Amino acid sequence: MVEEEDLKQWRDAGHVARRTLDGIKGEITAGKHWNEVIDSAERFIRRHGGHAAFPVTISVNDMAAHYTTNSLLNPPEGFEGEMIFEKGDLVKLDVGVHIKGAIGDNALTVEVGGGGNHTEQIRAAEEARDAAIEMMHPGTPWHKIGAAAGQVARDSGFEPIKNLQGHQLERWNLHAGTSIPSYACGSKNSDFKGTCEIGGIYAIEPFNTTGGSGMVKNVSPSDSSNILRVTGNVKIRKALAKGKLKPLGATMARYIEERYSTLPFAERWAYPLLEKPFPEEDKESLRRKWDALVKKLTEIRFVEVYAALRDADGGDVGQFEHTVFVTEGGPEVLTVH
Repeated sequence: MVEEEDLKQWRDAGHVARRTLDGIKGEITAGKHWNEVIDSAERFIRRHGGHAAFPVTISVNDMAAHYTTNSLLNPPEGFEGEMIFEKGDLVKLDVGVHIKGAIGDNALTVEVGGGGNHTEQIRAAEEARDAAIEMMHPGTPWHKIGAAAGQVARDSGFEPIKNLQGHQLERWNLHAGTSIPSYACGSKNSDFKGTCEIGGIYAIEPFNTTGGSGMVKNVSPSDSSNILRVTGNVKIRKALAKGKLKPLGATMARYIEERYSTLPFAERWAYPLLEKPFPEEDKESLRRKWDALVKKLTEIRFVEVYAALRDADGGDVGQFEHTVFVTEGGPEVLTVH
């Protein structure tokens, strides 16, 4: 639980996260490449005194979450054409900022060109988030908060996504144990036991869909998000001593851990680190070395990789998100101006 004296950094992180969303959403226009918006958002975060708590993600239409571009600018599997926004696209922009590990996490959904094809879905996603937040008083069971969000989606003609949840935040820990439903999971659901706690900080992010099942699925391969994370479970020195890592692999692992701690990071952030020990290598050779390094670090469980997520039925997905601090008097939204 977060004490009052620690809150300034959490509020500052939330403030920068919100300013980033508001400052960048206007760049999501027809003809622009996804990576331009991602790069612009990450630069905005740095300019305003924050660090990315995870890679900025862009999810278009049936893509639900956890996709960022890689250094090769390869599109996600199953995506036809270039990663260029088109009029009518339903786009989720998800931004996380940390200040000394204190995290602000927020997201919004826009329709490219504002043609009005997705107005109701966008409104329903935002109102579901706000309905859930209104319920966040100490002692409220999580299933009631989920039901509030799910009711808004259903009343608006959309399906709440059941296998994506909100999550507790702790310093340097984006997903800190407690998961928060966004649908009527019922009081007996063992995945969502417990209640909203004073001093807790939670990311509230209901997703809705035009798909029928309300489920998302992984996009293959297993690292399709282009996002990785140091697990914190493996000590580099021990891995080196046991022969699980060679000296160069240990050096690279140390670089990565020092830069990102246990927060998620992008392949495109870490890949250039290889150019330092191998300045003369060509691109193909560097790519082979990178792939081998990630394979090894994943095998020994020093890092984990994530899959991007898309709607299981090909439906369009909407999402809004705030970071909330729970006080004795109720919720305080941290991701505000």
